[in-house]
Amino acid sequence: MTQASIKVGMIAEETGALSFMGRANANVARMVVDEINANGGLLGRKIELYLEDGATTDAVAAAKAAKLVSQDKVDVIFGGIYSSTRQAIKGPAVVKGRTLYIYPEQYEGQECDPLIFCTGPVPAQQLDPLIPWLMHKTGARTFYLPSADYIWPHVMNERVRRLVTANGGSIVGEEYHPLDHMEYDETVARIMSSGSEVVFNTIVPPGVVPFFAQLHNAGFQDRGGQLICTYFDENLLGLLPAPHVEGLYGCLDFYQNVSDPFSKTLLGAYDKRYPGKEQFTGGSACSGLYRGIKLWAAAVNEAGSLRQEDVIAALDHAGIAEGPGGPAEMVPGQHHVRMNMYIAKAKSGRFEIVENLGAIAPDEARVPSVAESGRRPIA
Repeated sequence: MTQASIKVGMIAEETGALSFMGRANANVARMVVDEINANGGLLGRKIELYLEDGATTDAVAAAKAAKLVSQDKVDVIFGGIYSSTRQAIKGPAVVKGRTLYIYPEQYEGQECDPLIFCTGPVPAQQLDPLIPWLMHKTGARTFYLPSADYIWPHVMNERVRRLVTANGGSIVGEEYHPLDHMEYDETVARIMSSGSEVVFNTIVPPGVVPFFAQLHNAGFQDRGGQLICTYFDENLLGLLPAPHVEGLYGCLDFYQNVSDPFSKTLLGAYDKRYPGKEQFTGGSACSGLYRGIKLWAAAVNEAGSLRQEDVIAALDHAGIAEGPGGPAEMVPGQHHVRMNMYIAKAKSGRFEIVENLGAIAPDEARVPSVAESGRRPIA
């Protein structure tokens, strides 16, 4: 008798404003699942991928999460890019559906649920090393914070304010706009008149394209201004003319010119299978998704079953010796990953790593156990 397949749910933004990122994530999910199946699957069973389009719309993602749980009865769900999308998936998948959910994107941190694991970088891994490093390197002291109006920018900006102030600098402007806002002339005028030396940007697609264009045209970089955008990667660079983001600094767990052999081999395998503009990148959650599926698979193998409590217990300390950007491991009790981090700078349309920071811990709060939370997983 053939054993039933293991069902993996994936919500990717295959359409909408983040489709260039979501299609890359869908590619990664297919590639990793195919690789695991080619090596015998998990527990002697094949993985069946249930891929759904979140359409860069939170209500759609919530509906797809409900379908994956109630109709498809998946064993685990991956996906989501915006933090608001994670929250939208969380309701039907975790709170109501009591299903294990692995969120792969770099984000603001502070997710603390026994059924959720996060496999992308958080502020302690991005902002804490980057802001002091940049201030020391450039001498910049004044920061302006143009932002999208949702949870990620608000939490990130609060951390930036603390770091800048602690290092002798100041915030000279902070403002928030709807995610689909496209007119930034007034914002750019305020940035220029403020004399700000650094723009720390959390405006997201689609608005980030006209914002950076208008900022460049106003001469911000020409006067020596510094750009920071912690989610920017090679996929994002491809959206804009290179001069608009020349010199932009980021801090991620993976860039395409990371030099370790495994990362190079992985990138080559992806590019061969998926040639085109949807690239394997860090800020687009590809690295976190690859890492997340591999960590989950390691946990299932250790647990020896799909019993959710056992998988969660194993995932709490799971590690992989190889991954994009280097090895990675869950920090026990935190449901977040210790991983290698890199500071990079955009040059002529590509990112060049300027600082290898080594492995950095997420420094997140302790997550309550399933028993402590009172929310029992489905057996």
